[in-house]
Amino acid sequence: MLRISWTESKSNETVLIEANSRRSLIKTIRKRQATFLGHVMRREKLEHLITTGKLDGKRGRGKQREKMMDGLKRWLGSGSSTETMTTMGHRELWRNMIADASKHGTG
Repeated sequence: MLRISWTESKSNETVLIEANSRRSLIKTIRKRQATFLGHVMRREKLEHLITTGKLDGKRGRGKQREKMMDGLKRWLGSGSSTETMTTMGHRELWRNMIADASKHGTG
């Protein structure tokens, strides 16, 4: 087991190399987001309306937040929102897309 004193000044990258490990938390988060989003999109209920932005109302003040769909499209390497939404409707295609992105996608 790798032990590092709290007084040592080492970067996270150095520690990961010494531990012979890689970052995996972001990949796990993206995979769970994609699985959940596919589930929500196939149900087509209130969650679907909220996620696709089809509810009326005003946007809050300040900088616009990144949408979950934008982050997932970038992670999955998908071109357009319509392509991603269509793929979500087909469970096996969606699972394969998530599995492929888990192997090769970026954080």
